Amino acid sequence: MAHELIDAYLRHCRVEKRLAERTLALYTEDLAKLQTNADAAKLELTQVHNAHIRRWVAQMHSGGRSGRGIALILSGWRGFYTWLGREDEIAANPVQDVRAPKQPKPLPKALPVDQAVQLASFEGLKEAADFDPALEARDAALTELLYGSGLRVSELVNLDIRSSQAGQQQLKGYIDLSAGEVHVIGKGSKSRSVPLGRKSAEAMQRWLPMRSELLIKLSAKSQEAQKTKDPSGDLALFLSPRGLRMTSAMVWQRLKSRSQQAGLAQAVHPHMLRHSFASHLLQSSQDLRAVQELLGHANISTTQVYTRLDFQHLAKAYDAAHPRAKRN
Repeated sequence: MAHELIDAYLRHCRVEKRLAERTLALYTEDLAKLQTNADAAKLELTQVHNAHIRRWVAQMHSGGRSGRGIALILSGWRGFYTWLGREDEIAANPVQDVRAPKQPKPLPKALPVDQAVQLASFEGLKEAADFDPALEARDAALTELLYGSGLRVSELVNLDIRSSQAGQQQLKGYIDLSAGEVHVIGKGSKSRSVPLGRKSAEAMQRWLPMRSELLIKLSAKSQEAQKTKDPSGDLALFLSPRGLRMTSAMVWQRLKSRSQQAGLAQAVHPHMLRHSFASHLLQSSQDLRAVQELLGHANISTTQVYTRLDFQHLAKAYDAAHPRAKRN
């Protein structure tokens, strides 16, 4: 009887729901597991209750099955019992309120210190045919700022070269070279100020004159070309070759290309530099509260994830150096 119900349900999925063969194969496998569990408990499939499902979920979890894998199995079982309910074979769905164990959040990816410094110190491939000194200066400045101040990419592209009434109305941050500060507008329109490191300031001093030259060249072009110009471009800190404010996608693309040119094994994205900023600062200072303020986290629990990264760093150092940790 049980196998007949499973066969009928799979036929329903194939003929009426027209599910893909791959999906049908997964459902067949998941329902075979359900049948095995029911047989071991000496139950008919229609006699399975919520407590049985929960016990089987616990067994799968203790056996090493991931939360995501369990969730997919439960989805297949839930659909089967929903169909049984419509066929008046059961009074209640035993899988209805059962959820898979929560999957632990993956740790943010941060670069090792030497790789982060290698990327920040990279000076571009000057021998390349498409090398542009202005773009090189711009990309070096934005890389230094992402790693040196821990900015989000959205905060970076919204920076202006100075404070202005228009910028305040549009919720734009700005850079203050004389004070050595970056004023940003973060999530929830919350403002914060972060220090501008020496290397970042030096990179900014190389980029700003070239930025001015770019705007002068653009202003000399025809009026028609100027019609496409971003009105906020005159104040935007980081510009595209057309004088437009850079977008987040542009920064992602430029940073990916730059990390590859710098010889890093992995492509770097802007948030990886933010993670690196937080992790490296915490390793050196052990001041979680200060890191929270610099990152602009509303809750310190968000910042505490970096303590796990720091522990990984310490664990690697222990494994490499302690005589009791070394394997023969």
